[in-house]
Amino acid sequence: MSFVTAFELGLWNAWILNLPEFFFWPVGSKILRRRNILSKTPRSEKNGKPLTRILTLTFIVSYVYSIFLPLKPCTLWFYMGLLLYVVGILIEITALRTFAVTPVDKPVTTGIYRVSRNPMYIGEFLKGIGTGLACVSWMYMLLAITEIVLWHRVVLHEERECLEKYGKAYQEYMNRIPRWIGIPSRKADLNC
Repeated sequence: MSFVTAFELGLWNAWILNLPEFFFWPVGSKILRRRNILSKTPRSEKNGKPLTRILTLTFIVSYVYSIFLPLKPCTLWFYMGLLLYVVGILIEITALRTFAVTPVDKPVTTGIYRVSRNPMYIGEFLKGIGTGLACVSWMYMLLAITEIVLWHRVVLHEERECLEKYGKAYQEYMNRIPRWIGIPSRKADLNC
């Protein structure tokens, strides 16, 4: 596995794995607008604008890099990466569907949201790590790890907004369900 894979333009590059994003963005945006969630990034908070800029830059770098990053088919890395990628896609689709069917006056707490408070971000992370493995690129996986670290800050902002909007119902949900899969809830989570 190399840190920076040789740059090649080609049909079978990682950009193919980014194509579902062009479906998730408009569908996700429509669902967020319906739920009156206009911004997913904490621009108004201290350090919010730099966080938004860094996150946007990370997305742009990963998408541009994917154009030149060849997949490594017929390798164990490729199949492991593809498996993680598919699991990430399925998690994201399931989360979006659950988000869409939940009434707007209630917090999203059913379906895959019974396992984690942030399954969409987990799906994105698995897709990024899966793409990095499928291309045998440490650099791409490092970009995915950078994104999840930055998303964590966004998640803290979103949880504060949900506490304001849904009150006790969301507090009880936070007490029961971990922020991330496999990482149990702590008292510190409740203070966002």
